[in-house]
Amino acid sequence: MPPRALWKGSISFGLVTIPINLVSAAEPRETLAFNLLHRKDKSRIVEKRFCQREDVEVPWNDIVKGYQYAKDQYVVITDEDFDRVRVPATQTFEIRKFVPAADVEDLYFNAPYYATPQGRSATKGYALLRDALRAAGRLAIGTIVLRQREHLAALEPADNALVLTTMRFAHEIRPQKDLDLPSGKGWSESEMKLARQLVDTLSGAWNPTEYRDTYSDALRKVIEAKVKGKDTAVPERPAPAKVTDLMEALKRSLNERPRELAGAPGRRHLRSRKSARGRRHRAA
Repeated sequence: MPPRALWKGSISFGLVTIPINLVSAAEPRETLAFNLLHRKDKSRIVEKRFCQREDVEVPWNDIVKGYQYAKDQYVVITDEDFDRVRVPATQTFEIRKFVPAADVEDLYFNAPYYATPQGRSATKGYALLRDALRAAGRLAIGTIVLRQREHLAALEPADNALVLTTMRFAHEIRPQKDLDLPSGKGWSESEMKLARQLVDTLSGAWNPTEYRDTYSDALRKVIEAKVKGKDTAVPERPAPAKVTDLMEALKRSLNERPRELAGAPGRRHLRSRKSARGRRHRAA
């Protein structure tokens, strides 16, 4: 069964309109959820809403939303207030600009969606835009309204698909000047040479299926064992290597890695199926 479309509308640039559907690019997965229990009898703990001033429980119909504009000073915001500022739910991803993919940092990107053509009449325009973006190495930047909120978004090719990824606005990104970061290089050329060798040794082709959520897998095994009344042994954690000298750490890392990794056939250029954004660091 094909995935359900989360949004139906169109891509718009100039006088061109391409009807599309948006489908989440991330598969839903089972998550481990836990409840709070009373240790004594394992009954559920229920959270209640109390008024701090009167110390009484408050029913939902007596609860309103308030914004604290000063200490202990609130203004109540009603549903009508939210409606006044709600962005009209337009059904168009309006492209504002085509920008070089190499110019957009990854930290701006948020949630990805597959954009699929809506009907046979949309396939030609869809394929044309996809291939034009790939040939130009550019992203289509625009705005889209999802769930009554306007999002900045980028459209880019990935294999045969166009992927629309919602983005963070500039004011949502913490400036680096607020961080304590080294300004100079602070390393020697010999240290850099060893670091590059270590990078080469650990290099390989990107294969996302090699990685799993091992923490959740292990936790699920513990839960299954406890349901059956069994207990599980606590694995011994390896002690971290006590190496304080950077040069020594680099040399030991190189010596302890299997030498065959350095010449493994997996070390090759990423295939052309990667998106333009995935290639931009190599182009920079």
